[in-house]
Order: sequence, then structure tokens, then C-alpha cells
Amino acid sequence: MPINVPDGLPAKAILQQERIFALEEEVAQHQEIRPLKVVILNLMPTKVETETQILRLISKSPLQVSCDFMRVSTHEATHVSHDHLVKFYDTFDAFRDKNYDGLIITGAPVEQLAYEDVDYWDEFCEIVDWSQEHVFSTLFLCWGALGALWHLYEIPKRMLGSKLFGVFKQRLCDEYSFLTNGFDEVHYMPHSRHAAIDTGALAAHPELCVLSEGFTSGPALLATRDFHEIYVTGHFEYGRDTLADEFWRDFHRGLPIRVPENYFPDDDPEQQPLFTWRAHANLLYRNWLNWVYQMTPYDMDQIPAAIHELRVRSHGHVDKF
Repeated sequence: MPINVPDGLPAKAILQQERIFALEEEVAQHQEIRPLKVVILNLMPTKVETETQILRLISKSPLQVSCDFMRVSTHEATHVSHDHLVKFYDTFDAFRDKNYDGLIITGAPVEQLAYEDVDYWDEFCEIVDWSQEHVFSTLFLCWGALGALWHLYEIPKRMLGSKLFGVFKQRLCDEYSFLTNGFDEVHYMPHSRHAAIDTGALAAHPELCVLSEGFTSGPALLATRDFHEIYVTGHFEYGRDTLADEFWRDFHRGLPIRVPENYFPDDDPEQQPLFTWRAHANLLYRNWLNWVYQMTPYDMDQIPAAIHELRVRSHGHVDKF
């Protein structure tokens, strides 16, 4: 089933070239089903590349998904045209009174800053708080995951001695979780970050389940027991060449950068990287959308009540988990 994205979005033309079917808006409006409504808060400076990566994964679901794009108003994007932002993105004010089936909050290259020093931190927290009552399930990626874990649970990040950079093995911790249904016992995930979850603080929160973790990279997939919040510490959405582009960018700038681990054949950056995480990335997003589709109400006005019911059923009370 296709995704429904705004006409003219650059990612749409790229996906069509890859033979991924994206509905025209007029056609989608005449289909007699309710598509899942997903909003993407894109914090990455490379807006178009990140849009394309995430939409590529969403498109692999058999469900029709309608996507909106959100940006923060307290930070000025410098790597994308103003016209692109005006045409395809709205600030949080346009979403305050809306409900969504799903929300995806991307990472951002700010993990070396204290949270309070990120210029859009207060707005980020406001959006996370809004999602607690207005979004049936939220997918937090990389820095978005670290930031949400700190804001919601006071789980601090731990700065790493050197950048975690490459593709790392993750072992499956719960083979019966709906979210990781079909995963192999070992899967791969790209990571590119300077910080990690404080696992000691994480252990004090049994309401957060670790679904897979790296032998050296730490927890990779985490979720609340009701899947209302899902945390991905790496970058399943990355394409084959994303880490290579990052390596060569820093290399040509004369910045200190190591060859990404477990990525280039024979650690030779002149060779084409191996795409070892694509199947599991597709499976995670497909499982997530499938679960949301089965659980979210048809009437979107009922989403706040459905979230409340989900909490009661999963935890036996209505307090924040």
C-alpha cells in the first residue's frame, strides 16, 4: 500500500524512481479507508535526505500512511531552503490541537551539548509532552531518544570517550515482542553518536523494556510495555552510503574521524559499503505501523481516550509509567 505525501516533495520523486508507489493527494482522498496519520518532527539539518530515508521505510508497510512534517520554531535551519520549509513544514503551533496515530522524532547532531544548551530544548520538551496525550505511539530516534528519556524519566546520557561510529551487532532480548517479531537473534544497526544511555539509571525503570542491545554499543531498541513510546538509539533509517558520506565529509575537512567499524569491506573506504541492516529496518517500521493500525481508534478524536485506556490495561493505573 502506498504512502500519501504532499505533491512536490523532493523525496516523492526519489521514491518513485525507486519504484516505491506514492499516491497523488487527489487519489488518496477518494479511497474509502482511513490512512494512518503520522507526523515527523525532523530535527536533522539534512532535511530532504532524512525525509527520504524515513519515508522509504514507512512505504514498505502494506498500509496507507499519510505524513505531515513538523519543525521547531526556535532554531533556524541552514541546510535547506526557506521555501522548502514553508511549503512542506509547519511549526508546533499548527499541531497543538490535533491527534495523530504516530509521531517520529529524529536525531540531531547536538549530543555533545548539555540538553539545556540546545536552543530548541524547551520546545522539544513541549512537543514530547504533547505527544503523551495526542499521539498513540511515538518513535524516538538517536538524540531524540536520549533527550526524551532524560525529559520523561530523568535517565541521563553518558558521554563516550570516542565517537561510536559504524555498524554494530545487536542481540535480540525479547523474541516474543510484537515490535521485533521476525527479527533474527542478531541484527545490525548503524550508530553515529558521542553519547549513550546511562544503563544504571535505565535499570531503575522496569517499565522500559530493552528489546535488543549491542555487545559494545549498548541498548539499541527500547519500548514501554504498551509501545506508546519506542526508542531507537541508532539509525535504522540510514541508507547504504550515509556513514560513508559522513566519513568523507569529515575527512576532507581535516577533522579527526575513524573509518566506520564493520562497514566497509576490509575497512577500505574506497569500497562500496555492505547494507547489512536494511531488512531489519524495514521490519521494525512495518511491525510498528501494523501494531498502531491494529490498536489505534478509527475516530481520531478518540486517540487521547485510547491512550488512557492503553495505560490502564498495560499498567493497571493511570499514572505516568
